Amino acid sequence: MHFSESWDWENGERVVAESLAPMEEHKWQEEIHVSPDGETAAAIVCIDSGEFGLRFNDTVHDNTFEKAWKPGFSPDGRFCVFVQQDEEWTLAENGEPWEERYGFIWDPQFSAEGGVIAAAVQQDMEYGMSVNGAVWENRYENANGFVLSANGKRSAAVVQVKSLGQADLETFREGAYTVAVDGETWDSTFMNAWNPVFSPYAHRVAAQVRLTLYDYTIAVEGTPWPIHFQCVWDPCFHPNSSSVAAPVRQGGKWGIAEDGNILWKPRYYNCWHLQYSSDGSKLYAIVAPDYGQFTVAVNEKPWSITAPVVTDLVISADGTRAAALGNHDNKAWHVMLDGKAWRGRYDMAWKPVFSHDGKSLAARVRTGSKYAVMVNDKQVDGEFDKAWDPTFSPDGSKVLIRGMRNNTLLRIVADVPR
Repeated sequence: MHFSESWDWENGERVVAESLAPMEEHKWQEEIHVSPDGETAAAIVCIDSGEFGLRFNDTVHDNTFEKAWKPGFSPDGRFCVFVQQDEEWTLAENGEPWEERYGFIWDPQFSAEGGVIAAAVQQDMEYGMSVNGAVWENRYENANGFVLSANGKRSAAVVQVKSLGQADLETFREGAYTVAVDGETWDSTFMNAWNPVFSPYAHRVAAQVRLTLYDYTIAVEGTPWPIHFQCVWDPCFHPNSSSVAAPVRQGGKWGIAEDGNILWKPRYYNCWHLQYSSDGSKLYAIVAPDYGQFTVAVNEKPWSITAPVVTDLVISADGTRAAALGNHDNKAWHVMLDGKAWRGRYDMAWKPVFSHDGKSLAARVRTGSKYAVMVNDKQVDGEFDKAWDPTFSPDGSKVLIRGMRNNTLLRIVADVPR
């Protein structure tokens, strides 16, 4: 059962917190965050010099910290903050810190359902990942590109396995980097490696790798493709086979290769952000058919609509529909759906959200200082001083809106306009 099935989906507007203005006894209050179900607002507050607390609606948790940063809710509604106590760092869930302590902690990661929380950590100048408060047994002198699998069962990062002295070009060219999965490294090393990616069930890992000064490819489970390219972007696993696809640059243009063989002919000025439909029958990407003009391509066929910036590609659960954000001149954001643009133009827009049945699309937008939630290109329940991303009910008939008016947090459930 998806956790949203247990939420309150009764239509209507409800006041969650009468006032989220800073409390008089606090020196300051940081940005408000709202739980996915809309039932809790939380923020870091400065109680006194060197003393920070966590506010939840109208109360403040008993635990205080020397420092606190990077707050946010997990998908299942836990308020997670990196905190410092006795000059050591850890993560606090709903105000309760993990038992493990680190020299530093950053880059929070959540499993898709939120049950697993991970973060990058440094301890005694060695780097690795901590998963639900348990750090990798093996740590490294350098690490980056941290990732937690969607099911939360595995974690990975690019790590440095050979020490490099100043201007040590020989060791660098021989290869000092590889990928560690759950702390265990691949046997092979590379000149560089970037952004490990898990397969859907986390059985395998792929990453971008650099073999020489001029040759790039994709490595899967440590084995590089036999074909090399001028450059590559993030790989993408096919959901129902062992194949891996990735954007590749060849002859100065970008296309897509699958398992090292050209799948989409290199004809674009750029091609990236690959996503497969759930059944693997469709492959989507953001592409630039002309210089400075981007769009979305589906199975190598670009949409006719273009924009100087296209980002935040999202695919419906059944894989039949796609949406993205377009931008003109850095001031006119708009929603693009199935190759057509919604009417509205906004100062800012956030990643669109499909209903589970794929029939509806919603997006949070801002015009001037006012926020709104657009559903199927129609504004729902007016404007807000602040708003958060909308969520559809499991059956797609209703939308949950979390918004603030005059420092009052409102939780609104409305019917989806058609």
